[in-house]
Amino acid sequence: MVKIVVVGGGWAGCAAALAARLAGAEVIVLERTDMLLGAGLVGGIMLNNGRYTAAEEIIALGGNAIFSTLEGTYRHRNIEFPGHSHASLYDVHKIETAIRALLERHNIEIRTMNRVVAVAKEDERVTAVVTEDGETLEGDAFVDASGTSGPMGNCLRYGHGCALCVQRCPAFGPRTSLVALAGGREYPAVKADGSYGAMSGSCKLAKDSLAPFLLEKLEKNGVVEITLPPEMVNPGKLKLKVCEHYDIPVYAERIILLDTGHVKLMAPFIPLKDLRQVPGFERARFADPYAGGKGNSIRLLAMAFRNRALKVDGLDNVFVGGEKQGPAIGHTEAIATGMLAGHNAVRCALGMEPLVLPRSLATGELIGSISDDLERGEAGWRRYSFSGAGFFHLMREKNLYTLCRTEIRERVAKAGLLGVYARRLIPAQES
Repeated sequence: MVKIVVVGGGWAGCAAALAARLAGAEVIVLERTDMLLGAGLVGGIMLNNGRYTAAEEIIALGGNAIFSTLEGTYRHRNIEFPGHSHASLYDVHKIETAIRALLERHNIEIRTMNRVVAVAKEDERVTAVVTEDGETLEGDAFVDASGTSGPMGNCLRYGHGCALCVQRCPAFGPRTSLVALAGGREYPAVKADGSYGAMSGSCKLAKDSLAPFLLEKLEKNGVVEITLPPEMVNPGKLKLKVCEHYDIPVYAERIILLDTGHVKLMAPFIPLKDLRQVPGFERARFADPYAGGKGNSIRLLAMAFRNRALKVDGLDNVFVGGEKQGPAIGHTEAIATGMLAGHNAVRCALGMEPLVLPRSLATGELIGSISDDLERGEAGWRRYSFSGAGFFHLMREKNLYTLCRTEIRERVAKAGLLGVYARRLIPAQES
């Protein structure tokens, strides 16, 4: 029996667990909080811009189960907002239980409130992880999908202090990194001014705190845009955001709201006293982070040096997905890299050659672009997203961006990878 241990239950961890299970392994997911999906609990944007292409690639590669599950949670489909086309918005209130049920249907063991605090190693191979309550869990290979935000000290040092975000460090303890515990090397993102990390790019407002006329428009259309008075325009705030694809003037000049069950406010933070001066926001209240008038969580502080198969440098059987594997920003990016990490963890446990996605695929190009930075000694200088900024431009330059499912499927087939994530690598009688 091959056993894969996934540390971190965000989008990347859930995708890694599913991929490893589809390959035939026994899988356990360890999540330090009491819910899966992490930042996905306050996100909600899917299929916008190049993320549509990437999602269809993942489906063609055999990862359709996650996107089939998402279909049942969308509040709005095919909406437009500045810089973004054909987006779907999932309901943040429904998504966690839906993904949890998906993993449980595949007999993946989920252990919440299990924070990893130590590892056991033999040479360069991790043999087990140790949880905060002292339990030792052995595995044949491991996936670190623990993310790159927290602990609270980093938010104080690089941001505006703990803003009481969805990571909930005071309640469940700070994030720990399997890679760091095992002696692997990590690096932070570097901003233009030389400081480290980046601030989460949006907040949630409680729906009932908006004026009825705003709420009605938002729930009908999925998006609302409101021009700010000149004294509230602060372009410098955009440079703090992890999401460079929103670093365009309109996001400083307007309030842009999206309906994801809560009200998604497309700004890293807005002082509450200022927000309440805008008509319709007189009773506005932040839902996440609770101190969204002050700041937001700080991310991209602990990314791993890894190869193109997402194996961590210097560790023989540890793979990484999501932001842990590099500055790839977004849910689809986390799912894409998580699937590869989970699949390759099983290949590693079986002594097989790892899968490296070709750069003829959007995900292969994303992973390859980050790898190029690592090999040039430019770790953390750039950020990547299927949905905007430089990488989306690159997708278009290389003709990777398309909305044609047939074309995407043909690309995957040409690479010889159609349904690769859905293929069992371990015979049924051995799993």
